[in-house]
Amino acid sequence: MLPSLFTTGNLFVGFWALIRAFHGAYAEAAPLIGWAIVLDMLDGRIARLTGTTSEFGGELDSLADVISFGVAPAMLAYSWGLSTIPRAGWLAAFLFVVCGTLRLARFNVQRHVVDGRYFVGMPIPAAAGQLAAIVYLVETPVSSKPVATLLLALVVCLGFLMVSTLRYPSFKGLDLRRRRSYINVLGIALLFLLVAVQPQWVLLVTISLYTLSAPALMLYGILRRRGSPPPPAVPADQPV
Repeated sequence: MLPSLFTTGNLFVGFWALIRAFHGAYAEAAPLIGWAIVLDMLDGRIARLTGTTSEFGGELDSLADVISFGVAPAMLAYSWGLSTIPRAGWLAAFLFVVCGTLRLARFNVQRHVVDGRYFVGMPIPAAAGQLAAIVYLVETPVSSKPVATLLLALVVCLGFLMVSTLRYPSFKGLDLRRRRSYINVLGIALLFLLVAVQPQWVLLVTISLYTLSAPALMLYGILRRRGSPPPPAVPADQPV
């Protein structure tokens, strides 16, 4: 029951964010999506710590995520800025929901066969957090079509990142019980301190770095392969 209560809390906060976005209270809706991310991180860890993981809990978590990290941020992005270009805007918001749902379905199928250190494709909570962080920083609704077009491009890119095969770190291997765990604890404490001082900027920079991490690593790998020297040629009369 305990992990399911956290999942239900995630669903409740996500639905609350949806209602606040519908009423134009963007400064309240964006942080609610952030709290939904926190609850989503806790339910799985609590289930593993208490030994209560189950297929039911996994499916319930994915269904809650569709609302909290699919529909709610899409509605927030549309109400806040995409409504300036209504036809293309709602199509982009719908694409975000579709890609997020496909990402969750693929995760449910592959979660027992992929490397647990990485996510295949951008996790839907991270994509939702990227949109929420932008709205949290700039609360004033978008009224300019060029800015709305940039937002539309971002929403589409986040959708494709979710269904891509790029690898994002999952941080599931982070063990605070190791000997050098004090370094991790110090880093986490410093991050919390920065969030307390400048929450909007710190959250936006942190989630943006995570969003760009997988494309940057892919580009680095491509450039590294192109820059490496070709293998030495083997003479025709020499056996391989």
